[in-house]
Amino acid sequence: MANHTALVTGGAGFIGSHCCLDLLLSGYDVIVVDNFINSTRAAVERVQQVTGKDVALYEADIADESQLKRIFESHPIDVVIHFAAHKAVGDSMNRPLEYYSNNVTGMLSLLNAMNDAGVRHLIFSSSCSIYGEAGRLPLSEESPARPTNPYAQSKWMCEKILDDLCARHREWSVTALRYFNPAGAHESGEIGEDPAGVPGNIVPFLTQLAAGRLKELLIFGSDYPTADGTAVRDYIHVMDVVEGHRKALEKGPIPGFRRYNLGTGVGTSVLELVHAFSTVTGHEVPYRVVGRRPGDVPELVASPRMAHTELGWAARRNLADMCRDAWRFQEQHPQGYQSSELSIGRAT
Repeated sequence: MANHTALVTGGAGFIGSHCCLDLLLSGYDVIVVDNFINSTRAAVERVQQVTGKDVALYEADIADESQLKRIFESHPIDVVIHFAAHKAVGDSMNRPLEYYSNNVTGMLSLLNAMNDAGVRHLIFSSSCSIYGEAGRLPLSEESPARPTNPYAQSKWMCEKILDDLCARHREWSVTALRYFNPAGAHESGEIGEDPAGVPGNIVPFLTQLAAGRLKELLIFGSDYPTADGTAVRDYIHVMDVVEGHRKALEKGPIPGFRRYNLGTGVGTSVLELVHAFSTVTGHEVPYRVVGRRPGDVPELVASPRMAHTELGWAARRNLADMCRDAWRFQEQHPQGYQSSELSIGRAT
C-alpha cells in the first residue's frame, strides 16, 4: 500500500514513534498528532533522520475536534492509527476521571472528526489489561474482560464503543490490537522508551537504573500465586508490536470490528526479567520488594493464535533481544531524547 497516508495519534510516544518508523520504511506517508504531555518532538525528529523521510507533525490534542478537522482537511488520509492515551495502571487508580476523559472522550472526538472527513479505517491501540483476572491462561480474544483499574476500563469502554459503531455503520473498518507488555527499542538504538519523569514500565526503569539515572527498583508484590511470587507478564518486543500494525493494515479496510492479541504466548516473572536484563547487559539490578500495587493482577499471558491465523503475524524476537535493544538505546543516548547527536546514519 505504498504512498497511502496514515495519521498516527500519539506518534511521538514509545510505540507510536516505532510505528511511524516502520510505516515510513514500508512506503507510507505519515502524519503525527501529539500533545507532547508524555513525549517529545525529538522522537519524531530521530524517526525522520533514521528513515530519511519527512513526517507532517502537529502539536494538537485529540480532544480538540476543531484542530483535528483542520488536519483532516489538509491531508488525504487513508487510515488512522490511534495510540494517544494515558496508560499507567497505578496513575489511573489515583486519577480515574482524567483517564476516562482523555482515553474515552478523546477517542469520541477523534471518531467524530474521522466521520466528518469520511475516513473510516481505524487501528486502535488496546491493551491486555482489559482481561484483568480473567482466569484460564493463555488468554484468547474470547476470554472474558474483567478490568481491574480505570486504565483498563477505559480501553474496554473504547472497544465497546468501536464494536457498536461498526455494528451500526458497516462502512467502518476497525481493528483493536490488544498489546501485552511492549518493551525494547528499534535495533538502531536511535529511538526507544524514554518517558517523562520516572518510568512506569519496568524495562526503561531497568535501563535508567543501570545507567545510574535511578537508584533502586521497587518490585510490587512477592506473594502472587506464581512460581517465584512476583507478577508474570507476556513481554513483547516493540518492533513485533508495530509489525502487527502493518500486518493489520495490509489486510485492508475490511468492514466490521476485529480484535487481536499481540503477545508471545510466553510468561516472564518480574524477577526473571530482572535476571535476564542483568545477564544481557552485565549490570546487577538493585531491587527491593514492597507490597502489591493496587489494580495489578497476578498473571497475563497471550494466546496469539488468532493474529497468526488471520493476520499472518507472529512475534520474532525474544526477551534477550528486548533487553539488548533497550539497553543499546540507553547506552547511545544516556539522557534519552535530551541527547542531540545521532550515532548512526539512515536505515536501509
